[in-house]
Amino acid sequence: MLITHASHLDNTELTAELSRLARCEREATAALIVHLAEFDARRLYEGAGYTSLFKYGMAVLHLSEDAVYNRITTARAARRYPEIIERLESGELSPTTVRLLASHLTAENHQDLLAAAAGNGTEAVKEMLACRFPQPDVTARVRRVPTRPVARLDHVTSIPPTSPLVSDPGGAELLACTSAVNPTVTPPALVVPPTPRGVVRPLAAERYEIRFTASGEMREKLRVAQDLLGHAIPSGDIAQVFDRALTLLVADLSRKKFAATRRPGRSRGQADDSRNIPAEVRRRIHARDGGRCRFVAPDGRRCDARRFLEFHHVVPYAAGGKPTVDNIELRCRAHNGYEVARFFGPGKRRTRGDVVCGSRADHGTGYRAEHWFRDELGCRPGSGHTAGHVVDFGPPHH
Repeated sequence: MLITHASHLDNTELTAELSRLARCEREATAALIVHLAEFDARRLYEGAGYTSLFKYGMAVLHLSEDAVYNRITTARAARRYPEIIERLESGELSPTTVRLLASHLTAENHQDLLAAAAGNGTEAVKEMLACRFPQPDVTARVRRVPTRPVARLDHVTSIPPTSPLVSDPGGAELLACTSAVNPTVTPPALVVPPTPRGVVRPLAAERYEIRFTASGEMREKLRVAQDLLGHAIPSGDIAQVFDRALTLLVADLSRKKFAATRRPGRSRGQADDSRNIPAEVRRRIHARDGGRCRFVAPDGRRCDARRFLEFHHVVPYAAGGKPTVDNIELRCRAHNGYEVARFFGPGKRRTRGDVVCGSRADHGTGYRAEHWFRDELGCRPGSGHTAGHVVDFGPPHH
C-alpha cells in the first residue's frame, strides 16, 4: 500500500478510516493471541526446531522481543481467563497492560482487576497494582557505574591465537595485545555505556522507587547538601535531601515562569502597545488554568498537557490583542501552533527547529515563554548529562 493512498482523503474520511484501521488492528491482535495460546498449548514450536515459543515468535513470526513477550504472557493469561480477549478487542486492555496484570490474576480477583485496569494505560495500571499489592521501600544507595576498556579493533588485521584478547577479552593486557598486533592502533578508551532512561516505579500507595545516573559533579553536590543538612537530616537520607531541593526548584521555576510568589510587588505599569505579559496577569492565568493547557476540542475534551506551556493570545498581538487575563490562556506547544495555523492559515506555524534559542520569537498568538525560560536556567539544546554514578533511592524511611 502506498503512503499516498491516505493523502486523497479529506479530514473526516481520514479520521474515520484511522478509527476503522485501529479497530481492525485490535481484532487482529486478539485473534493472534487466541491462536498463539493454542499453538503454545500444543507445543508446536518444538516440532519446528525451536526450544521455546519466544524464539519461534522472533524467528518465524518476526515479532520484536517486547511484542513476543507481551503476547505470550497475554496468551497464557487468556487461556485461564477468556474474558481478556473481549477486552483486547474493545481496546479496554492492551497486551502490555495484560502482561502487567498476569502475575497477579487469580480465580478470585481476576474480574475485579481486569475491570479496574480497563481503559487505563501502562502507568495507571502500575499505580493500581502498587496500591493493591504494595512492595517494601527500597534502600537508598549511591554506587559507581563500572567502566571497562574497549579497544577499537576496526584497524586490527590479525590477532595471535595466544593473545590475551582471545583468552581474556576484558583483561588488563588488552592494550599490550592490540599494540603488538598493530602499533598504529588507537589506544583503547574507557567507554561508559549509554545512560539508560531514569526509572520511576510505584511500590505502594504514594511510594515510589526512583533511579537515575548522575555525574561526579552532581554526586559531590549531594555530599555537600547532606553535610549542610546534617542538623536537620542527621541520617543524610537521600530522598529527604532531594525532596527539599525539588521543593526549592519548583518554587523558583514557578516564580520565573508564572511570577508565582507569596508577596507580589506593585506593578510599575507598561505602554499600551507592549507585548510583555505582566507578572500579575501570569499569576492569575496560571491559577485559573490550573497549570495546564486550556485547549478544548470540539467534543469537549480538554488537553491535559503540563509541559512546554506557552502564553497564548486569544486575539493575536499582531491583530491588536492585549496581554490581559481575558485575552491570554495557557497552551502547550502543539496547541499554540495549532491556533496559529487556524488563525493565520497553513504555512505560518513555526516548528521547534525554526526558533533560535534565547529569542522571544512570536507565534502570532503568543511568545515562546519556554525559550527564554530555558535559557535563564542554562538548559540549552545539546547539553548532555555525563554518566558517573547511579543514584538509587526510594521513599524516606521513618
